Amino acid sequence: MESIKDKVAIVGMGCVKFGENFNKSLDDMIVEAAYEAFEDASIDPKDIQAAWLGNLWAGETGQILATPLKLAYIPVTHVENACATGSEAIRGACYAVAAGVCDIALAVGVEKLKDTGFMGLPQTRPIATWSYRMTTQTPPAVFAMLATGYFARHGISHEDGKKLLAQISVKNHHNGSLNPKAHFQNEITLEKAINAPMIAYPLGLYDCCGVSDGAAAAVIVRSDLAKSFRDDPIYIKSLQIAQGPREGFMNPEFDFAHVEETKRCAKVAYAEAGISNPREDISIAEVHDCFSITELTIMEDLQFSPYGKASDDIEAGTFNIEGEVPVNTDGGLKCFGHPIGATGLRMMYEVYKQLQEKGDKRQVKNPGFGLTHNQGGEPGAATARIDIAGNEL
Repeated sequence: MESIKDKVAIVGMGCVKFGENFNKSLDDMIVEAAYEAFEDASIDPKDIQAAWLGNLWAGETGQILATPLKLAYIPVTHVENACATGSEAIRGACYAVAAGVCDIALAVGVEKLKDTGFMGLPQTRPIATWSYRMTTQTPPAVFAMLATGYFARHGISHEDGKKLLAQISVKNHHNGSLNPKAHFQNEITLEKAINAPMIAYPLGLYDCCGVSDGAAAAVIVRSDLAKSFRDDPIYIKSLQIAQGPREGFMNPEFDFAHVEETKRCAKVAYAEAGISNPREDISIAEVHDCFSITELTIMEDLQFSPYGKASDDIEAGTFNIEGEVPVNTDGGLKCFGHPIGATGLRMMYEVYKQLQEKGDKRQVKNPGFGLTHNQGGEPGAATARIDIAGNEL
């Protein structure tokens, strides 16, 4: 089986400020993100030969993207994969370029949720089968099960667990405060996070990401063409996806203390990228911290920490910007925001900027490899997407 390693590169990216973008339409955000990417890559819209749109709620076809960008009669593919939708758009564009179907492709992720008025995900999208949208099984409730499962498995008390999760939230709020494009740019204290109103035990207000509007875009080309667009392209080393069979809801022995899909996906992604020691080799990671407990378990599933030991690394500041493995330097879902279709591309936007050493106040030292982890679904029934990029061939 062939690998995509070093076959494609990202030469331009764009991202709008995430947040309550009531003054911008879906089209406005698409245009802003895409044109930042076009300018970054020094191309015109007419140069795009094929495009992929990641969007969950706005509609059913690629017309959502083709109309505002005036993409005339080229292939435009609409993809969705729950919260992993944005990285699914990257994956489609990258594989098309790697296969020789096109030389220049565009990936765009976009979502406009604030206009719905819902505090969580909209409840009106028709789903024919099981879904929390048709039951009381909300995302906070399901991820709260991950927290209680993890605490039980590793003998962590309620007080210690709340403090542990709060440290993750404090870190990501600090990172968000350094980022002008983040939805939330406010620092919080450990005490404030611990004593916040309860959402779903043991997850409090600051353990949960917000609902946001946003869009992000990437221009993808063949690696052998990349230096003709810019001096500092970012090369794709791995694109992997793992889809689980709902084992967590079918197997009574599932521990609800990790996400098996992430663990399996990471193993394959590292092999494809040629990474033998993730903790040493990965310079920056953007991970799917929809809830603080998710970031904690991801650290173990990605092999940054041994199982049951992520708490030691959190206490030691291992995942801070200045730490050994900087995680969610842009604020993560927690503070950058989580417009479903845009999140995966937003993660790559931060990795792209960091690997080019354009991270401003958030810049990590001597970056080499960057990882994005985008998760769709829930513990026990997830889709895990892991992309790895590097700044050298």
